[in-house]
Amino acid sequence: MDLPFETLVLGMPVTVERIDLTSADEIVTVCRRGKARQVIPILDLPLPFPPPAGAEWIEAYRRWACAR
Repeated sequence: MDLPFETLVLGMPVTVERIDLTSADEIVTVCRRGKARQVIPILDLPLPFPPPAGAEWIEAYRRWACAR
């Protein structure tokens, strides 16, 4: 997936810096706005339009997670 990319979280612009895996095996994104950083589950991350290259993997993961 092409990182970093910009998107909106709760109407505020953020930069998605990286994708990580938590100790609970949850896939999360690390987002930055200014000096603040926040971890957001990848299932909750709104993708920008047009989506970044590689975003099809997030969509595939979302479909898989919803089918479980």
